[in-house]
Amino acid sequence: MSKDSRWIPLIAVVLLVCLGAICVLGVVGGTSFLGRLTGTEEATSPEGGARSSEPDAAPQAATPEAAESPEDEAEEAPPPAPSADGQVLTVPGGDPPTLDPHLSGDATSAEYVVEIFSGLVTFDRDLNIVPDLAESWEVSDDGTVYTFHLREDARFHNGKPVRAQDFKWSIERACDFRTRSITADTYLGDVIGCRDRLRDNADEVEGVQVIDDHTLEITIDQPRVYFLSTLTYPTAYVLDQENVERGGRTWTDNPNGTGPFELAEFRFGEIIALERNEDYYREPMPQLERIDFVLTGGSRMVMYEQGELDMTPVGLNDIERVTDPTNPLSEELNSIDSMGIFYIGLNNNQPPFDDEKVRQAFNHALDRQRIIDVVYKETVPVAWGIVPPSMPDYENPDLKPLEYDPDKALELIAESKYGDVSEFPDITFHVLGAGGATGRIIEAIVASYEENLGVQVDVQQTDWATFLGDLNRTENPNQMWGGEAGWIADYPDPHDFLDILFRCDSTQNHTGYCNPEVDELLDQAAVEYDEEKREALYRQVEQTVVEEAAWVPLFFGVDDWLIKPYVKDAYLPPMVIPKYQYYSVEP
Repeated sequence: MSKDSRWIPLIAVVLLVCLGAICVLGVVGGTSFLGRLTGTEEATSPEGGARSSEPDAAPQAATPEAAESPEDEAEEAPPPAPSADGQVLTVPGGDPPTLDPHLSGDATSAEYVVEIFSGLVTFDRDLNIVPDLAESWEVSDDGTVYTFHLREDARFHNGKPVRAQDFKWSIERACDFRTRSITADTYLGDVIGCRDRLRDNADEVEGVQVIDDHTLEITIDQPRVYFLSTLTYPTAYVLDQENVERGGRTWTDNPNGTGPFELAEFRFGEIIALERNEDYYREPMPQLERIDFVLTGGSRMVMYEQGELDMTPVGLNDIERVTDPTNPLSEELNSIDSMGIFYIGLNNNQPPFDDEKVRQAFNHALDRQRIIDVVYKETVPVAWGIVPPSMPDYENPDLKPLEYDPDKALELIAESKYGDVSEFPDITFHVLGAGGATGRIIEAIVASYEENLGVQVDVQQTDWATFLGDLNRTENPNQMWGGEAGWIADYPDPHDFLDILFRCDSTQNHTGYCNPEVDELLDQAAVEYDEEKREALYRQVEQTVVEEAAWVPLFFGVDDWLIKPYVKDAYLPPMVIPKYQYYSVEP
């Protein structure tokens, strides 16, 4: 899940985040994925993606033609859950900033949220959109009205039936300005009336109508190719009104969700335990009886090798050893290209990054290829663009990046309104951390700017929750940030990167980048059903954003996990989506 589109922290494992979307291991948002260790061994999110995904097939686009989505098109069901004891999976985890789906905007939170709660639609293992709490739907001829038919056997964890009224209340709660959702505008803003309610100009969301207990109608402002995909994000998940209102501020201590697993235990800094929902409504039925997310302890690798963990991400300190074919651990290694990107964010509204030439200079001055090869030991690909190469049905082979050229960087600074780095204000680089040593990539970035530009960059460490909170302020206070945090896809579509992160008025546009011509191209792409034309529009957007240097892209995510041989069907998606219902543990 902004997104997370989600933010992802690269703290120990570089997991997902979707800032705002929750691409942060997230990025907030976009949801936001597993990343790589920077030499430390603290776990963040146990994701093989946070919203993470591995694409082979593109998601079904919402088309104006009426369409049904029968359950038999969903993924194949595994054998029934075994009754024998032993179906317990132990994995590393991270403390989530929230378990409220409507407030979730990072990959760490999404890791748990997508297992406890659910929505109208979801993704299967091939990243196709499939029915979830809705068993089918139709789309009006003009592409603006979606009619969802809910499963009659769907229940909350306490046995209460899920009704269309529950969805209307949930969407209106997400869009209520008092809820303070950082993702509602991004993922539900196309629904007629949502933005009015976000601005306290409406008492309800007019575009959500209850036809009967099992029929829900959602009307959007104009046809949107990506709209069904946005409904997979936690902001659109259904909640139990009674559970939320009776629980008050602490309702997530005992959430009454609808997902394949229930929250059984949560001790901050120690453990999060999920137990199987015995009355789960769709295939595949979860086979695991319990998942224990370990939030504390020493080295994850040591715990794995001692049999205390069934899975663990692999950090930089161990990647060479576990990829050595003579090491038995190499047979337990599983790698996947996550649909995430790590980057340096530059606040386009704060000096000196309010000057495009300065931003371009900071791109040209960084020898990304050398830094990534040395720090990450050639195990992750350098990012010259924005959209991950693992994105289904999207390529940009003619992209012209801002490559390493320190002489060009100095020329650009001389041409800028500042004229010389001596005229720059102090520059502070906000990174994830708790006061200890900074990661190796941060050290390399700072050293590179000092050597090639003569610029002194101060580093300020911030904990994950504060880091996300600052980025999501109306006025982002950070001047420069990231490096060990990034954005992972909320859904497999370039829209989730290029539109959500760079549109002028997007709440997930933390850089303040704004180009009306880019917005016009994004408007065209949002309603373009011809795949080739739509891809061409996004290529233009990506090239412009790269040229105008809203970011300094660093690298695309790769997730490496060690998985014990007795863990079966260990699905590692490239973004954060429900996955543990596929897993089982061999007795």
